Amino acid sequence: MRSRPLPELEELERVIELGGAHLQCEVACEVVAGGTLPVHAICLGNADPSLPAVGFFGGVHGLERIGTRVVTAYLHHLVTRLAWDASLWQLLERVRVLFMPLVNPGGMARNTRANPAGVDLMRNAPVDALERTPWPLGGQRIGPALSWYRGPDGAPMQAESAALCKRVVRDLHGRPFSMALDCHSGFGLRDRIWFPFAHRRAPMEALPELHALHAIFTRSHPHHDYVIEPQSHQYLAHGDLWDHLVLTAPAQGVFLPLTLEMGSWQWVKKNPRQLFSRLGIFNPVIAHREQRVLRRHLPLLDFILRAAGGHALWLPRREEREAHRQRALALWYGARPR
Repeated sequence: MRSRPLPELEELERVIELGGAHLQCEVACEVVAGGTLPVHAICLGNADPSLPAVGFFGGVHGLERIGTRVVTAYLHHLVTRLAWDASLWQLLERVRVLFMPLVNPGGMARNTRANPAGVDLMRNAPVDALERTPWPLGGQRIGPALSWYRGPDGAPMQAESAALCKRVVRDLHGRPFSMALDCHSGFGLRDRIWFPFAHRRAPMEALPELHALHAIFTRSHPHHDYVIEPQSHQYLAHGDLWDHLVLTAPAQGVFLPLTLEMGSWQWVKKNPRQLFSRLGIFNPVIAHREQRVLRRHLPLLDFILRAAGGHALWLPRREEREAHRQRALALWYGARPR
């Protein structure tokens, strides 16, 4: 039983109802925040594990409602296209798609970044940073009264974090190719696309594939305004869920998780009164600005789905990987190509 309406959850459930039999839906877990709230996991497309897959995630931080709205809007976009778009049907025959638009409904209902237990879900994985992190931003274990609380040392992951990881392992890991996009908002005047790692400055093994993805994105979207970079360029952190999922991914296949960090200072700059609202710091509060944000990121999410479906056309072959690695090191890590 829910104690009060949660608009983002109600909108998601309307889209689920609209999708009907085209969607396979499960409640990944339930959380209590004045009532019982579900964490929905929604799939569509071909379930064959030999095919590529994509996951779209939002609402990991309860204050960042715009991430949930972006992911739900894209799910709505796909569901309504099923009535008329033959090319989408063809694409879904060769790719699996997972949506978890609202991972932290308890935090969203309480207007907190953390979940109802006070744990920051993006600091909750069993990964410790290998270098010094900014305190407390990088994660702390003093307690939930301070932000960025990791949870008790040695305790299992929170139900919401564990549910996200379980679905990634089930639906994305072990395939020949998979991607994830986790939608957040935070301070900054630019929209950023981050990739792992957050716990160390050294690059991930799939750096050549990330560089190849970057290349096809910049060629097909030459006027994009995203800053694409490793998260470690901004700060290091303990407990990052995507670092954990990269480190525990099976050796076979390629897994590329990305984080969209929407620059909320764009909205605050245009409406400084938002600084006096907890939600206004992280979300556009004026309707036409929110609509603009939802339109702005739709091409990115659609690109990710289509790139996964056509991964065999652009992934570097074995003999090309080292060249891509050297270009990536020069682009993102300041290394001089050999």
